[in-house]
Amino acid sequence: MAEAIDLQTLLKRHLPTYRQHHRLDLRRCQVLSHLMQCRTEAMGGVRLACDPCQAHQNHYYACRDRHCPHCQWQASRQWADKQLRAQLPVTYHHLVFTLPETLNGWIELHPQLITTLLFQTTWETLQAFAEDPKRLGGGLGMTAVLHTWGSTLTRHVHLHCLVPGGALSPQGEWKPSKSDYLFPVRALSRRFRGLMVSRLRACAQGGELTRISRPGEIDLILERLMGQDWVVYSKPCLRTEHVIDYLARYTHRTAVSNRRLLGLEHGQVGLRYKDYRDRRWKVMQLSVDVLIQRFLLHVLPKGLMRIRHYGFLANACRAKQFPRILKAIAEAGPQAVAESETEKQVARWCFACPRCQRPMRVVAQLAPQWQRMEGG
Repeated sequence: MAEAIDLQTLLKRHLPTYRQHHRLDLRRCQVLSHLMQCRTEAMGGVRLACDPCQAHQNHYYACRDRHCPHCQWQASRQWADKQLRAQLPVTYHHLVFTLPETLNGWIELHPQLITTLLFQTTWETLQAFAEDPKRLGGGLGMTAVLHTWGSTLTRHVHLHCLVPGGALSPQGEWKPSKSDYLFPVRALSRRFRGLMVSRLRACAQGGELTRISRPGEIDLILERLMGQDWVVYSKPCLRTEHVIDYLARYTHRTAVSNRRLLGLEHGQVGLRYKDYRDRRWKVMQLSVDVLIQRFLLHVLPKGLMRIRHYGFLANACRAKQFPRILKAIAEAGPQAVAESETEKQVARWCFACPRCQRPMRVVAQLAPQWQRMEGG
């Protein structure tokens, strides 16, 4: 019978053997260390006490690494709550821009450069369509989230873009989108492909693709890319009340969640995945080595921003643009609800006693392992 397992347990048990046969760079070593130490004694924490029933327990800190499946669910809720004040009373459109598999090798060599180009090119493509007087004739807003994986953990680099259904004209008028789909996807795809290939060629000519060393490879790949159909997918528009919950599903998602790991038996891990050909959930068996290897494909370079805002949703523009937009669409924006002091205190220390379910209090700080080692 398969043994229940989560990613942290799997890494603690099998990573030493994996490292005997695979070389890992410093960044991946750091991420793996964070995931294995998350919510353990190594992270430090607090000692809790319950006065009514005299119970005690230790609470260890989270690693907060963006690759950690333990940490990112809560992070997604906190992030989405902050976006409530930036929500407009309009429909929203969800578009997905995908890079072809042909670019996977270059992404491995130049992840920062190519993902930055992906963000820039996606935004410029959408903005060019929005500014067309025959379409909306104004400026868009966009929140884009980078994902690098497919359902089976192979490399599948794409952007999830959430776009309010309308544009702000230079005259301050709101131009609403009149279709369930923001723009024609085939036209978006061709524009996206042309811009991305043009940018890649410019980077090559500027000496930025230095790690691609095989003679003739750049011209060959760029020619192949122009001959392929690039995938741009558009989902039907979303009503305002669904946007925040919908967005939270994508913003802080990790490559694999623990609920998708269905057990370990004879060195094989059951991975739950969605087959998009028939849209059914299925299970595949992967060796531990292959699962770790696929997970490590999706470790992002330090400092690379996965979530970016553009146009009137950009952080630098919101304060100035939102009053104009709300006035233009003649509706009041949602008001942020202030927490009371009591709510803030409950949010700050929400540790419930495992015996009586009453609030516990902090009685001591537990130092992380590295501090204890330095202290002798």
